[in-house]
Amino acid sequence: MDILKSLLQDIPIPKMVKVRQKFDDKTVKNPEETLKKELAKPGAIDTIKPGDQVAVAVGSRGVANIQLFTKTTIDAIKQAGGEPFIVPCMGSHGGATAEGQKEVLHHLGITEETVGAPIRSSMEVIKLAQLENGLPVYVDKYASEADAIVVINRVKPHTAFRGPIESGIMKMIAIGLGKQKGAEACHQLGFKYMAENVPAMAEIMIEKLPIRFGVALVENAYDETCLIEVLPAGQIRSREEVLLEEAKSRLPQILFKQVDVLLIDYIGKNISGDGMDPNVTGRYPTPYAEGGPEVSKMVVFDLTPETKGNANGVGTADFTTQRLVDKMDRAATYANGLTSTVCAPTKIATTLANHQDAIKAAIKTCNILDYTTCRMVRIRDTLHLGEIEISEPMLEEAKDHPNIEIISEPYELVFNDEGDLFA
Repeated sequence: MDILKSLLQDIPIPKMVKVRQKFDDKTVKNPEETLKKELAKPGAIDTIKPGDQVAVAVGSRGVANIQLFTKTTIDAIKQAGGEPFIVPCMGSHGGATAEGQKEVLHHLGITEETVGAPIRSSMEVIKLAQLENGLPVYVDKYASEADAIVVINRVKPHTAFRGPIESGIMKMIAIGLGKQKGAEACHQLGFKYMAENVPAMAEIMIEKLPIRFGVALVENAYDETCLIEVLPAGQIRSREEVLLEEAKSRLPQILFKQVDVLLIDYIGKNISGDGMDPNVTGRYPTPYAEGGPEVSKMVVFDLTPETKGNANGVGTADFTTQRLVDKMDRAATYANGLTSTVCAPTKIATTLANHQDAIKAAIKTCNILDYTTCRMVRIRDTLHLGEIEISEPMLEEAKDHPNIEIISEPYELVFNDEGDLFA
């Protein structure tokens, strides 16, 4: 028996219980009609003139109904006489290549055929200006040549910094439209100053570019659209600050303040830019954000197929599996760290042969006297927190929680011959 097996062989794994966490499930009943009404507001589609070449900036992953919202916006632009085209708006994502970014849009369901507009993808940028601190401000070349620009994005808390403006329309403008060079510039001085630099860059771009309006989306804890608001250019900053607070109040969460071991089946860029949302796990890549549960040890098991080997975030965990490491595209993963300047999430966590060993390692090191009392939580990923698994020692607390429903009896985790929970 090797040394690792001998160290882990006697570590008990607790029985688990399935529970349902209940969150506010408010949704927009008819997203298409709601957006059409918003687009008809003063300061939105009425700013588009016949013959205008209109760049529609889109590209964030994991946004509910994004194809529908993009097509509805494009249809409204066409009805106004505009000639829309898509600009991939995603900083350095897609391997920081024109084809890679076009492929990301394809995976989001956004193609010329599905939304009715051509995609003009390029990493070429124009330098617009420079902040007082010396950071350059860049914009996509195609967008810079447009008569009008429209930005579509979800508003939500950022994973690495806190401020009145975090992730949303302003960040999409500053970093997304800035392409790789803009993303690199915005991150150059680190996340400590992102709360200042993102809105500063975005405001310059709004002033110097024909940005007409933004389509701002807020989602509930079930990853469903619960609010749609079209923001005229002059109102983007003020309204986004309000929408960010709304988004924070609807963030999905683990309804337990303290967890000894957190197991996560999948991480990936389609789940979060950080592979898993630190707002859910409580594990942040920088000291400039906080919130979420207190987690002693964290294990990530596998990568989503959609992430295509990008394992950004694995370094935030304590343990992972050889399965995940074997799927890892190191170049794509390391590109995240090189662009954002935050490299801890791209490191490889302590790697065990299989799920069983990784779980035992986490239990062994979670700093409790009696391993049989381990408070263990298992989630599929940080987007799906409606149904989760908790260990038997957490059962009484779960029974007393008004927003938790017990939906199974305690059961043993079942591992296959390779020591894994799933194929």
